[in-house]
Amino acid sequence: MSDERNDGPDAAHRRPVGVSDKTVEALGALSKALETTERARGHLYGFHQLTGSADLQLDDAVRLLREAGHDRLADLVEREILGRNVIPGHWTFQIVEAYNESYYRPFQDVERQVRDQLAEGRDHLYEAEMKEARRTPRHPDHTALPPGS
Repeated sequence: MSDERNDGPDAAHRRPVGVSDKTVEALGALSKALETTERARGHLYGFHQLTGSADLQLDDAVRLLREAGHDRLADLVEREILGRNVIPGHWTFQIVEAYNESYYRPFQDVERQVRDQLAEGRDHLYEAEMKEARRTPRHPDHTALPPGS
């Protein structure tokens, strides 16, 4: 007796008729590149948050320098570093916004257009086929679909 969860990927993850192995491989490579960009974007947000936190921590440094009687040095930190642009004219939020607008969103849009034109918009075909090739049929921990699908 066959269990439907062991009969392969769901329709959303099955290769459309006429889509070649090379096309699925190309879509997988494009998807992987977008995923790498997602990771880079995460690091950019980390940079943004860490830099912002460091700037807020300067408030304590300035206060403690003043309390220790080092007003000139507190003034130096306050004037030269506190609130400083990280690159000319930019705080980190502006870098994040520019990255999103000029690179990340266009990348997402192009990846979606390619998938729409070549694979009826289906995502992760390469991974779904790799899962199917690597799983053990009828093994309870190797089902093609989540329980209840």
